[in-house]
Amino acid sequence: MLANFIGLLQKVNIEEKLKNAPLDYQITYYITSYLPFVVLVLIAYFMYKKAKNRKDLED
Repeated sequence: MLANFIGLLQKVNIEEKLKNAPLDYQITYYITSYLPFVVLVLIAYFMYKKAKNRKDLED
């Protein structure tokens, strides 16, 4: 209940803030929003590559 009330008081419009922000902040926002996805894709790729090259699973 209290969290909802605080959330209503802190109405933040991200699109408006990005529109008025300097270019450095916009670049940082986009990098930090895509970085976790890129890291997870890289981890998944390396796990797939390692599992594919395992010798003990050969038939």
